[in-house]
This record gives sequence, C-alpha cells and structure tokens, in this order.
Amino acid sequence: MEYEAVIGLEIHVETKTKSKMFSDAPVDYNAAPNTLVSPIDLAHPGTLPLVNKKAVENAIKVCYALNMTIDETLYFDRKNYFYSDLPKGYQITQDKRPIGKDGYIDLNVDGKITRIRINRVHMEEDTAKQLHIIEHSLVDYNRAGIPLIEVVTEPDIRNGKEAAKYVEMIREIVTFTNVSDGKMEEGSLRCDVNVSIRPVGREAFGTKVEVKNLNSISNVEKVVDIEIARQKAVLEAGGVVIQETRRYDDGLKETISMRVKSSAVDYKYYPEANLVPIYIGRDFIDRVIATCPELPTTKRTRYEDEFKLSQFDIDVLLANKDVCEYFDQTVKFTKNYKIVSNLISGEIAAFLNKNQQSITELKVEPANLAKLAEMIAGGKISNKQAREILEHLFEKNQNPELVAKSLNMVQISDEGAILTLVNSVLDENPSVIEDYKNGKDRAFGFLVGILMKKSQGKINPSMASSILKQEIEKR
Repeated sequence: MEYEAVIGLEIHVETKTKSKMFSDAPVDYNAAPNTLVSPIDLAHPGTLPLVNKKAVENAIKVCYALNMTIDETLYFDRKNYFYSDLPKGYQITQDKRPIGKDGYIDLNVDGKITRIRINRVHMEEDTAKQLHIIEHSLVDYNRAGIPLIEVVTEPDIRNGKEAAKYVEMIREIVTFTNVSDGKMEEGSLRCDVNVSIRPVGREAFGTKVEVKNLNSISNVEKVVDIEIARQKAVLEAGGVVIQETRRYDDGLKETISMRVKSSAVDYKYYPEANLVPIYIGRDFIDRVIATCPELPTTKRTRYEDEFKLSQFDIDVLLANKDVCEYFDQTVKFTKNYKIVSNLISGEIAAFLNKNQQSITELKVEPANLAKLAEMIAGGKISNKQAREILEHLFEKNQNPELVAKSLNMVQISDEGAILTLVNSVLDENPSVIEDYKNGKDRAFGFLVGILMKKSQGKINPSMASSILKQEIEKR
C-alpha cells in the first residue's frame, strides 16, 4: 500500500529583549545559573506580571512576515500544568485569542512552490532549564520567563525536505527582522514535529506522533523521514501506530519513545486574572511594521530579479544574516553581483571556516571587495590572481589595485600586446600548429600554456585563447 505523510510543525522562538516577558529580570544566555531571576519568575506570593512591550513588537513583526491577521487586543491565559521547570504551576500564554492567525508562507523546494498555512502565532513565557545528572535534577531559572513566540502550522507539509525548508525560512524571518538570533544549538529556536501517515487518497488523518526539541535544520529533515519510515514499517507489519511523544537519538539515528498519550492533555485554560486585555490598536501595529527591516522573502525576489542570482547563490547568502548584510554593503559599490557572491561563498567562506571567524571579523572592507570584483570583471586580473590578492587583504585591509601593482600582477588585456605574444609563440612552434590542424586538440592547450608562461601568468586567458584560434586559422 502507498502512504502519504501529513506533517505539522510547532516552532518556539526566544525573542530578543533586555528583560523577561513579565518581569524586569535581565536576559543573558551566558550568565551563571540562577543569577538572573526575579520574585515574579519564581512565583513568589503577591507578585504581579507586567507585559514586555518589546516582546509584543517582536511578535507583531513575525506575524507581519507570515502574512497573518494581527489582533488589535492582547489577551493572555493560564495554561495549567506542573513541572519542576514551571514555578507557578501554570504558564502565561495565549489560547483562544493569539496575537496572529491565518497566515501562510510559500516554500520553494526543488523549483516547486508549496504554500504552508500558518494556524497561529502566540506569545508566552519560557520555562526553566533542567539538567539531569544520574539520580539528580538541577534547575536553572535564568530561562524562566524569557519571551517566546510559538509558530504553529496547519498539517500541510508532506516530507522531510519541505519541513527543513520551512524551518529554514522561519529562522530567516526571525533573524532578518532582528526578533531572535535563531540559534537552534543554543535553544533560542526549538522545533517539535507532528507526523502521521495515511493511505494515499484517504482524507482522514492517521495517528499523530510528536517528536520533541529538534536542534538543527538537518535533523528536522532526517527525523521526519525516519519517523515516516518507522510508521510505514509498523503498519505494513500489521501493527498499530500509537499516539505518543518521541525524541531523536542521533547516535542510533532513530526516534525513541518518551511517553504515551492516551488522550489529549486538558490544560484547563482560563483567562490570566492578573493581566486585563490590552488594546494596542492598528496605529501601534502599523508603527511596528514600519520599523521592520527588509524581509528575507523580499530579498530573495530582489536578488533573483535585479541581481540575477541563482537559487543556490541566494540560499547561501541568506543562510547567515551577517553574510547577507556584508553582501548588501559590497554591492553598493559594484554591479558585478555574481562575482561578489562567488567570492563570498568561495574564498571568503573558506577563510572564515579555516580560522573559525564570522564575517563581522573580516578585515576586507566591502568597498575593497567591490574593487576586486571590478578588477576581475574588467579583465585586469585573473581569478587565480584575485585569490592571491585576497590572501593579502585577509591579513590587512588594503586597496586591491595597489596590492596588484605591488605584486606586479596586473593582467594583460591589451589586444595588440596579446597579438604580439601570440604570433611570437606561433612562429616558434610551427610543428604544434600542424598537430592542432591534424586534430590533436591537446596541441592547443600546449600553446596556451606557453603563452601563459611567456606572460608570467599575466595574460587574459579568454582573450588569449580567442586571438590564438584566429591567428592559427590564418596560417
């Protein structure tokens, strides 16, 4: 029997704020455990929450990027459950009235556009962080109360590749809008996937299995495909897929059962008594949207339509916000967009990886990289010479034209000078000309090699090859 996967994703994003969602305790990922905690975070009696304005603005930006209807009134609710990471015994969240609803995002996967509907975006507070050591559990309340937004899709995703692309685009949105750093490895973006399968053609959903807390985009794709294969194997063996929560074991490359869900959990939501509804209004929402930086979807369109970059080039640039900003700064000084993109994704990326640096630490100023691109495009230097110049620029930011002159490597692109060199080589190698005319193609490469050697590698290769062919035909 042929099966179809039905997949929905829930993404939790820690948003950038100086203080927590409902208290004035500061937020710092690198702080020592339990040093950034207020009485509100610990649920001391008599403490009252206060809504963080910046967290609301961050949520509005994400809703805008996801084409959502944004609620003009904020409603908060209590989600009741007790864990050791939740001091109050309930979480302040949004239930029936999320800040955003009924949105969508369009995925481009292998040239096919797929629209994924977004059910809701709601605001809530994060829980504390737990560390389990053999028989003991340690709790760090620094994370308790950090502002979160949760982005919930409709079950429109059908495979691991689509799921990974969706997470990648959400990460792009939250980083390019400065809402979050989007670092999955640090937990500031966490993903849960819900996977079920059904026979192709059947409308009713299969039994849903949730896989929790995936910490990389590549793992999202792997886990979805692994879980689809697992469920297929269960059904084909005559078994029954049970509703449960699982986790991914990277060592075993499989999902492991954590707990069985016999029925939906009743969280007994009710309105948060300590927070009355807050009317923010359309004017406030519009002012926030006006401050939103260029969205990654807009960048993609601009890079494709205006700069004529390929989807691969665009994906490489948008994978890192700082890289994208460096590219944008560089192309203010040149229209050789493809050359700049190649330099960034090639030699510059290799240098940064080798030295474990970010592009913000790169010594090459955008204006000088643009000059280097102009020199390549104008035929003043070869790609090999450009790489050598870059090696110098990595050590010290300089004008690449001055570096080229100091290294005596300006490329010969004068047609008359190249013609003189070509005829000199042909005069010295009449037998090689005969070999080429007799069908020995390697003879032409031999002549090009002599030309490069005679010019000490300074001759423009494409011009030299063209003129060489023309002159051979004349003999």
